[in-house]
Amino acid sequence: MSNAATFDTRTDTAIPVESPLAYSYRHSGAPRGSGYRLKLRERAMQGHLILRGGAIVLDEAVREVLGISLPGKPQALVLDASGERSIQWLSPDEWLVIVPGGEEFPLETQLRERLGDAHFAISDVSGGQTVLELSGEAARELLMKTVIYDVHPSNFPVGKGVTTVFGKATTIIRRPSEDRWELVIRRSFADYCYRWLLDAAAEYGVNVQQ
Repeated sequence: MSNAATFDTRTDTAIPVESPLAYSYRHSGAPRGSGYRLKLRERAMQGHLILRGGAIVLDEAVREVLGISLPGKPQALVLDASGERSIQWLSPDEWLVIVPGGEEFPLETQLRERLGDAHFAISDVSGGQTVLELSGEAARELLMKTVIYDVHPSNFPVGKGVTTVFGKATTIIRRPSEDRWELVIRRSFADYCYRWLLDAAAEYGVNVQQ
């Protein structure tokens, strides 16, 4: 068992908890209506863990605890059967794990127990990131004028994820399914990215789902 000091970052007190886009909804609004070609939804308050270490030892632990394997190649994204848990390759010894909110601390604890004295690092970054989900027939068109990476299907198939530039910010862009894209963004950039998306999506019509 690792002797690292760990703690659950989720409060169980009466302190109100807001998503990174709570401010944006109040000040920029959340368009809804008919005739839209794009849907935007925040998948807020999820658990985000960064895993670092050797692929072999981490893969064994992750398969035993989470039930899915580490991606086998660079820029790959792997989801479980429910689609609620994912692992994405970030760099040769770094992976991003996203799970439903509340699962991240038990998962971290179990992984540390399983990994024991192996050389690894686990960082809970749940409070510093959020996920914006894009879907609809205009989703790829929107991304084409928003990120610098080539999102054509021949270059960006389902199951791929990359770190790239979003406007004047950075983002992790992922394609978990044929008609759905995800942007993993820093909390501090959330309002900027949200307002950018609303402006860029105006020509298509956008429905924001809260």
